[in-house]
Amino acid sequence: MATDLHQWYAGSFDLVVGQPAQQLSMLARPLPLQFAHHLPYGAILHEDGVQFVIFSRSATAMRILLYNDVNDREPSDIIHLNPADHRWGDVWNVFVPGLKAGQLYHIQADGPYAPEIGHRFDPKARLIDPYAKALAGDFLPATDGIIRPPKCVVVDDTFDWQGTRHIRRDLSETIIYEMHVKGFTRSPTSGAEFPGTYLGVIEKIPYLKSLGITAVELMPVHEFLILDCYGQKPKRPNYWGYDPLAFFAPHRGYAVSKEPGAQVREFKEMVRELHKAGIEVILDVVFNHTAEGNEYGPTLSFKGLENRVYYMLENGGSRYKNYTGCGNTLNGNHPIVREMIFHCLRYWVHNYHIDGFRFDLASILSRDRAGNLVPNPPVVETIAEDPLLADTKIIAEAWDAAGAYQVGTFASLCWPDTFAHCRWAEWNGRYRDDVRRFWRGDPGMVPAFATRIAGSSDLYQPGGRYPYHSINFITSHDGFTLNDLVSYNHKHNEENGEDNRDGENNNNSYNYGVEGPTWHKGINLIRLRQIKNMMATLLLSQGVPMILFGDECRRTQRGNNNAYCQDNSISWFNWKLVHRHRELWRFVQALIAFRRREPTVRRKDFLTGLPVRPGGFPDVSWFNPAGGPVDWTNAGRSLTCFLAAFPHREDPNRPNHHILLMFHAAPEPTRFVIPAMARGLAWRLFIDTSRMSPNDIYPDLDGPPPPVDWTLNVPGRTLICYVAPDLL
Repeated sequence: MATDLHQWYAGSFDLVVGQPAQQLSMLARPLPLQFAHHLPYGAILHEDGVQFVIFSRSATAMRILLYNDVNDREPSDIIHLNPADHRWGDVWNVFVPGLKAGQLYHIQADGPYAPEIGHRFDPKARLIDPYAKALAGDFLPATDGIIRPPKCVVVDDTFDWQGTRHIRRDLSETIIYEMHVKGFTRSPTSGAEFPGTYLGVIEKIPYLKSLGITAVELMPVHEFLILDCYGQKPKRPNYWGYDPLAFFAPHRGYAVSKEPGAQVREFKEMVRELHKAGIEVILDVVFNHTAEGNEYGPTLSFKGLENRVYYMLENGGSRYKNYTGCGNTLNGNHPIVREMIFHCLRYWVHNYHIDGFRFDLASILSRDRAGNLVPNPPVVETIAEDPLLADTKIIAEAWDAAGAYQVGTFASLCWPDTFAHCRWAEWNGRYRDDVRRFWRGDPGMVPAFATRIAGSSDLYQPGGRYPYHSINFITSHDGFTLNDLVSYNHKHNEENGEDNRDGENNNNSYNYGVEGPTWHKGINLIRLRQIKNMMATLLLSQGVPMILFGDECRRTQRGNNNAYCQDNSISWFNWKLVHRHRELWRFVQALIAFRRREPTVRRKDFLTGLPVRPGGFPDVSWFNPAGGPVDWTNAGRSLTCFLAAFPHREDPNRPNHHILLMFHAAPEPTRFVIPAMARGLAWRLFIDTSRMSPNDIYPDLDGPPPPVDWTLNVPGRTLICYVAPDLL
């Protein structure tokens, strides 16, 4: 059976003890790490055929169904495996000579059908290989009761990376842009030659580069359903993609070519070109459930091979535990499933050059095989400790649909003296909620707001983690866009067809007087100002910012906060908005550029209140609007923050800036006094969100100085930022 043995190639010679120095010098430029075979299971391509390797403990026989065309209803050949000749332990293995890349296949397994104890074998079921590297075609219309899912494809992983590889940017230097591959360019307004595809993303790389983000976080790109299991277009299509069919296969629906396996090449082309532009690729992965649903769902893959291993079961095995809200829960801490997840991550990293992963409903991975939350989940530790994943970013959505909420504690308390707890970053849902509530004007939010913009030390410091473990966000795919956050008091998901019952009810949003779009000039000015306030807060906070695609130009979902099924203009990026809201786009671009230049807003350590250098300013100082100390028990809705310039680690003599931030969330104006300790510096205005463009932001840091009396009359709902050069 093939293994993932690997070796270094450093020329056409073998490295041996006593090798001459001139030959050893050739090792200075080794080729990348090469694997004999990328995966130990699945369809493994050899020069003279294909080896099929399948795990099943309870199967009594196995078959490989071979097809000539994606639309073939019946196989052209059937390869029979039997326990006597083709089984080693629980692994079924057969080599079929003459097969080549592009070969289409299904798996079929005999075994017990005993749902009361968890067995669901079906000898007629056409199964997707759990390790399939690509799928082709779609579900064919069912006329005889047999479901015919997309066919698996034998893939040749050879690809010319043109010298590109992982960028390996430090997480603290990262600015994430969460986006949907199809939705990014599918709108006719994109002008893309290949809209809604991997190649369409390539066409928009100049836009991403000009915006300044450093990483794209792609919503699920592994295979999911396009048509339903009976070959019909579903009433509510799974636009987001959170319903996986095959974890190792890039989604065929985002490829331009319909040639079987073409999505593999096109996906790699997208990653390669993003890397050339200095942009990392993070994948949103769904190792918590599959498209097979609950006990009433279809048998498409895992159910028909070893249901009791792949899923968490209850009621003796007849029912599925549902911690995901999607019908089933993947049994992530079973050794076999843990191994599959482990191989999958390695495959995406080394075969597709992926830079990191965001784990959807990651608290599922903290549950043992009985569904109990445990303090040291093996799969979480395995991901963190794997040496071949050490260059990747790993980010947890630290909750699930069954009540687990581990923001601040995911993996951090499991191994306090090991490396593992320092690897996992988290989507910081507390940051989202507290920043929204502060800018909405909720009373009593100043202490929480200060803690969030300072890096959430209350969440991450006790577990030995750092500010960059907090992935700060105000909006994401799951909820309102930033435009809708300031335009709607309530969700408007009627078009989802669920009587507006779906989606989050507690959005911490505010419409400022009118629900939805309005011609009222005053309301529109307040909404724009609030968008700028929140975007500036996000990009000037300690931690790692994540921007939802289109927020930089007021993309709207018309009040829909759960657009999972809206494969239309509700979800697609309207590229006309880039020009229509070019002043906001300029504002966001300038903020991103500032963040990338200034280490003061992206520190690796928590702020302490101690001097940055001997005799210098404290790294952070907090003041009330009058310039005095903050009464944290009665702080109102206003706050001043002085961040002392932090030297560049790579070049301590490189110029940087002190930063003075004034946050005022109340609707009425108030008087701010610049603190006495800051008055000896040459401050220049950087941001004033109450001003109209272009005077709302000064990208060259050349805005006007503060008033000579050091006093500002600040309008309601305004953020002001001054910067002063650090005179070393």
